[in-house]
Amino acid sequence: MSAELWLPALARFEPAHPLRRLLARADRLDDGPRGYLAGLTAWFDAPQPLPAGALTRELAAGDAGDALWLCADPAWVEPDMSGARLLACGRMGLSQAEAEALAEPLVPLLEEQGMQLALTTPDRWHLRLPPGAVVPDFPAPEQALGEDLLQHLPPGPEGRHWRILQNELQVALHQHTLNAQRRAAGKPPVNSLWLWGAGVLPVQVRTGLQGVLSDDPLLRALAARAGIGHRARSDEPEGRPGDLPSGWLLDLQDLPAEAIARAWSPLIDSFARRHPLRLTFASGERWALHPWHRWRFWRGRRA
Repeated sequence: MSAELWLPALARFEPAHPLRRLLARADRLDDGPRGYLAGLTAWFDAPQPLPAGALTRELAAGDAGDALWLCADPAWVEPDMSGARLLACGRMGLSQAEAEALAEPLVPLLEEQGMQLALTTPDRWHLRLPPGAVVPDFPAPEQALGEDLLQHLPPGPEGRHWRILQNELQVALHQHTLNAQRRAAGKPPVNSLWLWGAGVLPVQVRTGLQGVLSDDPLLRALAARAGIGHRARSDEPEGRPGDLPSGWLLDLQDLPAEAIARAWSPLIDSFARRHPLRLTFASGERWALHPWHRWRFWRGRRA
């Protein structure tokens, strides 16, 4: 079986990048889905939209059960001339003590709505919703980062309840003294929660993969639900030759191209000399590489 590489958008790779040399000799395939959430559908057959809240809660705590869950990730929203923009979400560098302090004024607001706030990790929070709750289709963070929030709030009368709740959460966090301390220390404030990924834990997830090597919680949660292997990429010795298992997906799509060249190119080159490899970029382009392709000298040095 071939191994799979999930890489950042192709435009991020300079002409001299080591991966360009591999692409010059590989076979171009039809393009796949673009973006993070759409990209996951290339490997996993799961309910759409993905119930990210239930999946990631089950991976981290094992208690998703049959409840309705929603991701409630700590976020940084910044006002501008036209409204407000989402500048960061999820990876805010919070300690456990900071997370608990920020959550304290939010708990009563949410309990009034029958919702339970769970600090699954300092940077990843979840809401357990009451049975029968009607939840709009909130966009994932990748769809809203850098954009005007008004474009992504639930519209119409049915979304009014959620718009009011979002505003109350932002007011409570904006006034929190911890955010003034974070700004003074050069850290981004946590002045909002980004709600997304509503749903219940799927009964079954299917995939053709044998395992995933990734630091992404949702990708690893899908792998766990599909019953395949999953390991944290950060636990692996960087660039160890031959350590990429066949049939596994190596997730590098969140890394800078320079980090891939420095830390992962030796492993990729070593594997490609002996086993088939498929490279998928976040921008949709895909290539298939076989060991004998290294003899394709006539194709030049760079793609």
